[in-house]
Amino acid sequence: MKNVKKLITGLLLFVLTLSLAACNSSSKTSADDKGIQKMTIKISHVVAENTPKQKGALAMKDVIEKESDGKIKVQVYPNSQLFGDKDEYQNLVANNAQFIIPDMSKLVGNDPGFNIPAMPFLFESDQAADDFWDGEKGKEIFKRLEKDGVLGLSMWPNGAKHITNDKKPITKPEDLQGMKIRTQGGQLLESLYKTLGAGSTSIPFGELYTALQQGTVDGEENTYSNIESKKFDEVQKYTTDIGHTRVDYALLTNTKFWDGLNDETKAIIQKGIEKGTKVARKSAAQLNKDAEKKMEDRGKTKVTKLTSEQKDAFKKALEPVYKEWAKKIGPDIIKDAESRK
Repeated sequence: MKNVKKLITGLLLFVLTLSLAACNSSSKTSADDKGIQKMTIKISHVVAENTPKQKGALAMKDVIEKESDGKIKVQVYPNSQLFGDKDEYQNLVANNAQFIIPDMSKLVGNDPGFNIPAMPFLFESDQAADDFWDGEKGKEIFKRLEKDGVLGLSMWPNGAKHITNDKKPITKPEDLQGMKIRTQGGQLLESLYKTLGAGSTSIPFGELYTALQQGTVDGEENTYSNIESKKFDEVQKYTTDIGHTRVDYALLTNTKFWDGLNDETKAIIQKGIEKGTKVARKSAAQLNKDAEKKMEDRGKTKVTKLTSEQKDAFKKALEPVYKEWAKKIGPDIIKDAESRK
């Protein structure tokens, strides 16, 4: 009788063990691993609505929300509505936003490779810049942010920068002497303007119009789309079409957020990123062209287009800066970037 009881008890324990194993197995294939995860994603940036950055962000939003059947909500915050230049990176690390699209100049303290857009006259076109950041060396620079808990996903261009000021037309390097120019920041841009005899300072983009209006700085450098959308031409009498440096953005996400996505959810968000990148890149050149025309129609700033000979004078003046920073950024990286021309 005792043997029968032991046998029955053993069978019950065996059945219970199988039942628990089945429960554990089913929990591993729960909604965390299969099915679209419900969530709200915040995308924060500092520029206006009529810019490549905003158009790309809205394209991301559209694809992600449609592909997820509304399970994923995407909130886009332009114009520093959520975070400004100074605090957006820290808030990304803290996962208070899931995507930011900062100017690469804001990342030079994290890695010198992000000085690439500030290298004078390095890229001759948007396509050349796109090709570099899509290539091996560009991806290598993005990967270096992972130590901060940040994942670099893609480059979104804005385009070549031009110089505006409220003092006089600029046609040669000497014309900048004594001026104070707002830049996005970083030692390379500081060195660039110092070499040209000008001072430089970093002012948050959202505060720049007021700084120009009040004469806190004499001028600034930016793309046509940024100048026009923020109406800097209203408070700057002169614009020099020079294309000496660029504004390029990095689409960044938080690694904890990214690693917490299951495969199905990640695929949807990746599809949105690819569409956003395509839209941002396609719109950059057209928006700059349209913005230049709008500024011309408004007639509030006198635009001076430099000849190739005049640009050569700036290139020669900035040769020492280029050589110095080529060494700091890395000869292999610069060689790859130069090959994209």
